[in-house]
Amino acid sequence: MTRTRIKICGLTREEDIDAVVEAGADAIGMVFYPPSPRALSVARAAELRKRIPPFVDLVALFVNASKEEIDAVRGEVGPELLQFHGDELEEDCARYGHRYLRAFRVGGPGLDTAAGLLESCEAYGSAAGWLFDSHSDGYGGSGRTFDWSLVSSASARPVVLSGGLHASNVAQAIQAIRPAAVDVSSGVESARGIKSAERIREFVTEVRLADDKLRQAQT
Repeated sequence: MTRTRIKICGLTREEDIDAVVEAGADAIGMVFYPPSPRALSVARAAELRKRIPPFVDLVALFVNASKEEIDAVRGEVGPELLQFHGDELEEDCARYGHRYLRAFRVGGPGLDTAAGLLESCEAYGSAAGWLFDSHSDGYGGSGRTFDWSLVSSASARPVVLSGGLHASNVAQAIQAIRPAAVDVSSGVESARGIKSAERIREFVTEVRLADDKLRQAQT
């Protein structure tokens, strides 16, 4: 049965977490990358963690973080998944014995062809999933989409599709790629780093409608 999981990333406020939970998303992303406008301290993240009910996963996003920084988040915040969005090698990601997502910035050097992207992905066979975002000059999200066809052969691990998604295009993305999950941040914001409850609901509704159409096509 088709059911695309939904992750809303970059949450910084209690009301945003409540909106995500009420809308029925599957996972919440917290950013631990200081240059990001959505970055959280460990103490603030631990406070927000108390708002997340059972069966909604917390994903902690890192960019080239030290072991000490990651251990602090693991110990005080308790994420279900780690997400590595920088230049980490597989051994850097796997050293914690913790389930993780490896992000790839599609369109960057070596990641601008399907073959190059697949080769990079296969170096992270221990990942719980491969997350595909659009390339930007820094490590933050660009808010732009990329050529989804580039990831069509990356099926050895569950695919998490990110990069420029919003309520108006997520159904098209699901139809094109059939990802295991979709991941959105700026696409559900009213201002940079501030989530909109209405846009979250719209995004989740569009994902569920897309799933319904796929199920109908399969019967």
